Amino acid sequence: MLTSCDKYENGLELSSTGTLQANDASSLNVNKQQADNDLQTATFGAGCFWCVEAVFEMLTGVSKVESGYMGGRTENPDYRSICTGQTGHAEVVRIYYNPDRISFETLLSWFWRSHDPTTLNRQGADVGTQYRSVIFYESEEQKTAALASKLAAQESFADPIVTEITPMAIFYEAEDYHQGYFQANRTAPYCQFVIQPKLKKLELE
Repeated sequence: MLTSCDKYENGLELSSTGTLQANDASSLNVNKQQADNDLQTATFGAGCFWCVEAVFEMLTGVSKVESGYMGGRTENPDYRSICTGQTGHAEVVRIYYNPDRISFETLLSWFWRSHDPTTLNRQGADVGTQYRSVIFYESEEQKTAALASKLAAQESFADPIVTEITPMAIFYEAEDYHQGYFQANRTAPYCQFVIQPKLKKLELE
């Protein structure tokens, strides 16, 4: 069974051609210019950030999505250390969105739909604390909205939701080859057999 912790070597293999790295660098430069003062941010962890990033990139009103790490005990983590599960970080996405086009509450709705929030430290074949379900709030308004949405979402699940709702911590941007991974690597096995079926199930592709 394909798991996303196998993706480190896959990522290196893909980036060794030079194409992925060049595309990522160009895309990140353009995206950073778009992140102006009119945008707000939301930060979610819902399993492999490749999957979560792919979902939120599809939504109207979302300007960009960055994959990264948050909520751990060490500074400047990298993917190798994250995969050990020893740093305490979660794989997360930081979503830059225009609140005039999409609300934080709508993003929360997609968060609950895009993964199973009742499985502790696991999404499918991806197992470990780095894959935990978590909402990092950056204001009391976001905290209130997150708590209310969790309560409402529980009605859709037989098992208890185990999602953490916790204050924002330092966001460490993941390595370049993780950024925009699905769009750059649609033919990769993880994209074909994990991400694409998820997007089709959510009617996003």
